[in-house]
Amino acid sequence: MGPLFITFEGIDGAGKTSQLQAAAWFLRKEKRRVRVFREPGGTQLGEHIRELLLHGQEMTAKAEASLFAAARAELVERAIKPALAEGFDVICDRYVESSLAYQVYGRGLDFDAVAAWNAYVVDDLAPTRTYLLSIAAEDVARGRQLSLFEDEADELSSPDRLERESLIFQRRVELGYDALASRFSQRILRVSAYLKPPQIKSIIRHDLSLLVSSTGHQALV
Repeated sequence: MGPLFITFEGIDGAGKTSQLQAAAWFLRKEKRRVRVFREPGGTQLGEHIRELLLHGQEMTAKAEASLFAAARAELVERAIKPALAEGFDVICDRYVESSLAYQVYGRGLDFDAVAAWNAYVVDDLAPTRTYLLSIAAEDVARGRQLSLFEDEADELSSPDRLERESLIFQRRVELGYDALASRFSQRILRVSAYLKPPQIKSIIRHDLSLLVSSTGHQALV
């Protein structure tokens, strides 16, 4: 039984943070060793790139995609692969699907080019499972105005550069995630973010239980 590589995806405000933490807690309760990372970030270089991407100046779509890929390459090489090699389960807040959703579907870059470049920088390392928290961009926008998403209140109180993008952009990203979930249905499990948090935790927990007894990696692209 090998280590699991789990990623969480979804538009900003879908509730990834609390579900990721719950998944890590569950695996540790199962006596498994777990390491948690975030994208962009997780390394010294990655955190510098995160600051540029989320709080820096405006940049071209290709520059943005390249910076995400650079942070990802560093994270995989210096943190994720070593952790997996040591037998740790790895849980990551975002991964390659984020670049495909935001820079391809959101910004309009070429799918094959972005997918191939990211596959190269991560040495084709794919997650065992990707959990996609699915919610309409319009409802996230409404939640920001009404402060409905209490579990991510800190993040929502100070939106970053990508969160400040238009609703039209966020809607394209949402549809991009839907397309990715259909394209990679064997690896991506889409979970409605409209369910109550305990229901979401139960769905993910059940799937994790199955994965613990049968670990394997799907193709990245």
